[in-house]
This record gives sequence, C-alpha cells and structure tokens, in this order.
Amino acid sequence: MEGRNAVLEAFRSGKTIDKLFLLDGCKDGPLLTIKREAGKQGTLISYVDRERLDQMSQTKKHQGVIAFVAAYHYAELEEIIESAKKKEEPLFLFLLDNIEDPHNLGAIIRTANLCGAHGVVIPKRRAVGLTATVAKASAGAINYTPVAKVTNLSRTIEDLKKEGMWFVCADMDGELMYRLDLKGPIGLVIGNEGEGVGKLVKERCDFTAAIPVKGEIDSLNASVAAGVLAYEIVRQRGGF
Repeated sequence: MEGRNAVLEAFRSGKTIDKLFLLDGCKDGPLLTIKREAGKQGTLISYVDRERLDQMSQTKKHQGVIAFVAAYHYAELEEIIESAKKKEEPLFLFLLDNIEDPHNLGAIIRTANLCGAHGVVIPKRRAVGLTATVAKASAGAINYTPVAKVTNLSRTIEDLKKEGMWFVCADMDGELMYRLDLKGPIGLVIGNEGEGVGKLVKERCDFTAAIPVKGEIDSLNASVAAGVLAYEIVRQRGGF
C-alpha cells in the first residue's frame, strides 16, 4: 500500500500493518501523523532513503511512505493458550525464528493445522507476515490455525516455560530426534531458510533435534523440517 492518505486510512480503519517504510528525515505533517498512528499500534518502522522507496514502489507515487498490510488478522498468544486449555490438550505450538519466505510460512501453517498444533508464533522483526502469498501457500489452513506475532521470541519462550512447556529446536548438530522425549506441552522451534535458529533462541530451548539424512547436502527446507519433526512429536504423543 502506497501514498499518505491510503496508509493513514489503513491505520485508522484498524487494519494490521506488518511493516511500515518511511522516508528518512522527512518531517512533514502527514508522515508524522502516520508515524504516530504506527506508534499506537506498535508497528515497526523502517526509515529508508528515497531510492529504496522507489525500488519498492509499484506505482512510483509512494509520497514517502509504503506499508505492507496483513491479509489476515493475528491472534493473541493468550487466546491460543486458553483454547488448548479448554480442549484439555497439552499445548503444542510452532515457533518460527525469522522465516522470511512466504511459501515456507504458508506451508508450515498448513502442517501445523494438519498435525493438530494449537497455533503458530512468529516474531515482528525480520520475518514475513500474513500476506496473500502466505494464505495461498497454506491451502486454507490460515483460516483455522491461529498465528500470533510477538516482539521477542526468546522472551516468549521463557514466558511459555512458566506454562509448563518444553521447547525443541531443529538443528542438524542436535540429538537424533528419535532419542528425545517430545511428549507433553511442547513448542517446536524452526529457524530461517539460511541461518537456522538464532543463537539466543536456541539457548532458550531445552532440546535440539537432528533429522537423520542420507545424501550429499546437509539440510532440509524449513517447511519440510517442520513437517518431519512435527509428526515425530505427534507419534510420541500417541497419534491422533
């Protein structure tokens, strides 16, 4: 979404803005108003130069501001936790550390739905949001599996541990997944396509799980790794 009026109306109508890009150093009234609205909603702002905005713009009429609007609303993490409690089921979450490919995110949401996970958690920074591409890749699962967005994934893991959760992250240098006890309330942590799970997030996890592989390359696509580990968790929990 481009243009000052369009972006301002999006904020005032209650739409969720995943990312906001503002012209660096610009102090005119409309852009300052947009900045204030972004502050009210907790939207992350990136300040960029005009060349960067021109590259991002499809119309070349951005007027110093470009916003990426979420195609779907985000859930609150507390709502996901309460839903699991009402079902009297041990909490099962996917936590995604900086997944930036919308096709991967959509595929992971699809897997989360099919394996019975209660929800998916993504960070605000350095991660793709709920775009139309994500929705399409999820094959409709985005309508049924809630996705929550949090400011700090490491802190969220620490808070969820107070709910009795354990956390396992995918890591090729970890323990073979079949040797781990993955029963009970659990969070499956999947890292991004290139770097894997970040150091701080990995340190908060209780286990690191390696998927056995046989071949010339040493890693799986993020969404494939999520699927393999998720169904090992399902198997250990006694199936469906």
